[in-house]
Amino acid sequence: MSETTSRGREPKAGQREDREDTVVVRQLPSSRRRWLGATALIVVLGAGAVWSVGAFGSPGSSGGNTGAPPPQTFTVTRENISATTAENATLGYAASYTVTGQGGGTVTWLPSEGQVIRQGQVLYLTGNGTPVVLLYGSVPDWRTMSEGTTGQDVTQLNHDLVNLGYASSSDISSLGWDYYSWETQYAVENMEKALGVSGPSGSLTLGSVVFKPEALRVSQVTASLGSPASGPIFSATSDRHVVTVSLSTSLESEVKPGDAVTVTLPSGSTTPGVITSVGTVASGSGSSATVPVSAKLTDPAAVGSLDQAPATVNITTASAPDVLVVEVGALLAQPSGGYAVEVTGSGNSRRLVPVTVGLFDDAAGLVQVTGDLTPGERVVVPNI
Repeated sequence: MSETTSRGREPKAGQREDREDTVVVRQLPSSRRRWLGATALIVVLGAGAVWSVGAFGSPGSSGGNTGAPPPQTFTVTRENISATTAENATLGYAASYTVTGQGGGTVTWLPSEGQVIRQGQVLYLTGNGTPVVLLYGSVPDWRTMSEGTTGQDVTQLNHDLVNLGYASSSDISSLGWDYYSWETQYAVENMEKALGVSGPSGSLTLGSVVFKPEALRVSQVTASLGSPASGPIFSATSDRHVVTVSLSTSLESEVKPGDAVTVTLPSGSTTPGVITSVGTVASGSGSSATVPVSAKLTDPAAVGSLDQAPATVNITTASAPDVLVVEVGALLAQPSGGYAVEVTGSGNSRRLVPVTVGLFDDAAGLVQVTGDLTPGERVVVPNI
């Protein structure tokens, strides 16, 4: 078997292992089990079981069954196939943040839960409409900034002012990105005017801005109107949806960042996604050990504002190109072990063809097979 095929899964728990008095039987999904009725017998022999092929004779034999109605069949095809595993997941928002007030005054306006606040927009108001503004950066606001101040916090402020259109990149660069110049002061005054500040000073007192790395989605408001504008004001997440999976460590080597996945939403609809990270620290032990896996959605708008919602992630663990494929229900367990499929011929004749199974595509109900089969031939499948 090729390396690709060897990554296909073996019969799962609940399937009997091959012993001297036992036949390997793959437990197919209930909707695809084949009940052979009068053409197959299950004979209980002590602790074992034997399947009798009955009217079909030995593998490879042919014969007519013209008195019976035509069976339901599936056309053997040659195509690409993938093995997937469906994993329970949670759909939510990435990252978590706390907006903390550091200035004086009283809270006079607060955002609503679920509201998204972006760069240059108001987080909350104090006193007579004084805004506290969201700016992007990793260095927290820790001091008053005014003309002559230098540092990393000034660098990110200058970048914000340029990105918001209040300053020119060339003007700021000529004076120094880490320097609070007269150009920075002028840009701050323009930003304050746009936010409704009367008599803008051009300097930023401690607590007048909040630096966070990205846009914030308000998840829980903790302050109240009339409370002091200090301490926690509200909790937030990013506005980026993320799908998280606790993946068994046995599958950890099968996935990597960049792999495509399909996410089934609570509505039953599906949307594509991409794995963004695979954790390296396991939780739990033994067979229950898992690692965290995160995926982003290719079309975030497909999920609306769902948060902490159950979802299913279909992860591709192996693939095989241009192989023979039949419906899983066509597989027949054989007394000597392994599988066969029943091929129909002219005059409703049938013959058993031994096959070796490869990858299972549970989502499509297909399985890779190797044997004396030709694309276009038809194999018998259960009536459903």
